[in-house]
Amino acid sequence: MQTPHQLRFLMCRPEHFAVSYIINPWMDPASWARDRRAHLAAMREWHALRDKLEELGARVELVAPAPGLPDLVFTANAGVVLDRRVLLARFRHPQRGQEEPRFETAFRELQARDHIDSVHKLPSGLVLEGAGDCVFDATRGLFWMGYGPRSDAAAQHVVRNLFAQEVVALELADARFYHMDTALCPLSGGEVMYLPSAFTAAGRAVIHEHVRAEDRIEIKMADGCRLAANAVCVGRSLIMSAASTRLRTELTARGYRVVEIPLPSFLRSGGSAFCLTLRLDRHSREVGASERAVA
Repeated sequence: MQTPHQLRFLMCRPEHFAVSYIINPWMDPASWARDRRAHLAAMREWHALRDKLEELGARVELVAPAPGLPDLVFTANAGVVLDRRVLLARFRHPQRGQEEPRFETAFRELQARDHIDSVHKLPSGLVLEGAGDCVFDATRGLFWMGYGPRSDAAAQHVVRNLFAQEVVALELADARFYHMDTALCPLSGGEVMYLPSAFTAAGRAVIHEHVRAEDRIEIKMADGCRLAANAVCVGRSLIMSAASTRLRTELTARGYRVVEIPLPSFLRSGGSAFCLTLRLDRHSREVGASERAVA
C-alpha cells in the first residue's frame, strides 16, 4: 500500500521529444534533424533516469505523451506542487502553451486517484512556468522563484498566498539559464548549489542573505553549461547529467553521492534531470533544518 509521503515524481515518456523550434539559446533544430540517432538516444537516457529514481524508491507517475508537443517531456514545468496542492503553469511561448491542458488533465487524474487534493490556476495574464521557475527549499521553508525570461515577478504573490510559504523572487540575467532550476538547486543537507553569474548582483546579494557562506556551493560556468544545477536531490543522492571533478569532489566531501545519468539529448533543448521530473509528494512540514538558514 502506498503511503502519502512516498517519494513520487511526474514524468512523460519522450516518444515525441525533439528539438523542433527555438525558445532558448540551447536549441538547434537543424542539428537535431541531421542526427538520425537523436530520438533513440533520448529514449535511452530518459529510461535510465526513470530507472534510477525507481531504484531510489520513487514511484513514477506518467503524463501521456502527445504528438506536436516535444517539450511535454519537461514535466517540471507542469505546475508548482506542495502540500498536495497544485498551481498549474502558464507558459510564455505559444509552442509550450499547448501543453497546459495536457498537464491539467494529468493533475485532475492524480486528484481522482487521491494523490493531489486541489488544482488551482493563475489569474489571467500572469505567467509562471511551474517548478522550473519555482524551486522549493525544504530547509528554509521557501520557494526560490526566477523571473524575467519565462515567468512574471508578480506571480510570486499567487504562490505565497496559495502555499503560505515565503517566496524569494530573483531576476535571471543570462538567457542560457532561463529558468531558476537551471541555475539553483537546494540540497537536502541545507546547502544551496547555484551559478552566481546567472543572477544579477542584487540577486546574488539576496542569496547571500538567505544562505550562510558555508552552505553556498558556487558552480563554475563549465558546470553551469552542463546544467549541473538542474539536478534531482533524493536524500543524500544527487542525480545530475554531468559534473566536473571539482564539483563532484566538493559534493562528495559534503556527504552526497553524485549519480551521473548522462542526458545530452535533453541538454540540446536546455533541460536536464530536474526538468524531466516533478516532485509530487513534497510537504512544507518537512522543514527540519531551519537553523541552518540565515535569519
